[in-house]
Amino acid sequence: MIETTPLIFVLLLFIIILAAIIAIHKKDLLHSVILLGIVNTSLAAIFFILKAPDIAITQVAITAALETSIFIIAIHKTERREEA
Repeated sequence: MIETTPLIFVLLLFIIILAAIIAIHKKDLLHSVILLGIVNTSLAAIFFILKAPDIAITQVAITAALETSIFIIAIHKTERREEA
């Protein structure tokens, strides 16, 4: 029988890699920031699986919430789309 923890771990790693690659190729900066938030939240879930809940909480609080909010505010005050 396959354990679910390694399967979830591999799925989260796949999500991180896929979201990061898509974020790099997006022209709309808001979409890239949202994908970055997905990467950070998935990374926090990996920390939680690895039995490091303090680091997972810090990851969610700082990078997934605060950093994403700061990026969204910065994008709101500037141009939303990258110039081609």
